Amino acid sequence: METNGKLYLIPTVIAEDAPNAIPPSVPEALKHIHHFLVEDIRTARRYLSSLKIYEKIDDLQFSVLNKDTKESVLDELFAPVFNGKNMGVISESGCPGVADPGALAVKFAHQKNIEVVPLVGPSSVVLALMASGLSGQQFAFHGYLPIDLKEASRKIKQLEKESREKNQTQIFIETPYRNNQVLKSLLQSLAAQTRLCVAFNLTGKTEWIKTMTVSEWKNKPHVFSKEPAVFLFQAE
Repeated sequence: METNGKLYLIPTVIAEDAPNAIPPSVPEALKHIHHFLVEDIRTARRYLSSLKIYEKIDDLQFSVLNKDTKESVLDELFAPVFNGKNMGVISESGCPGVADPGALAVKFAHQKNIEVVPLVGPSSVVLALMASGLSGQQFAFHGYLPIDLKEASRKIKQLEKESREKNQTQIFIETPYRNNQVLKSLLQSLAAQTRLCVAFNLTGKTEWIKTMTVSEWKNKPHVFSKEPAVFLFQAE
């Protein structure tokens, strides 16, 4: 009876101008992987090409695993693993399974007793927390804020209350084109002494990380371009 392959969680860059953010252990592991579950085939092919470890990218096999993937198709997607082949999961940015549909594949792998191998790489959430100066003992990641302004304000105030009660850092991300709207909502909704961190374009050439109180942010207005950002705050 043939043994199952392994499922490798392969980190990718979080800033396109920072290829050195990927440790050597990742290309080394990839040499033995030719089947992939990816969020977007085009960007995954471009990323693997940039690592210069395969003679022909066309020899690799890609299947899409994104937010629309249903659990009912996972048996089919995992066919190479059931046939003894190793498979890699690649997200659009950073580490698979963190704010990412790759978690669906990992859940399935555990259910089928398939070994899961996470590889070290950049995570914007972890890097932002490390650099924020906010609590790294108690923290929570909340994904995205509501788009509706009233709902967003209500959510921010709720998270601020929880932060104050639990001494907890609240972390979330946003689509880059909404960076400035999110900052505006935070400054309007948070208390003056709440500490707010914006970690902008992490690992990239324009990386910028700043933690100030809300009142200090209001006195030093900032306008962010359309690059990925992580927002964190902790109430006093």
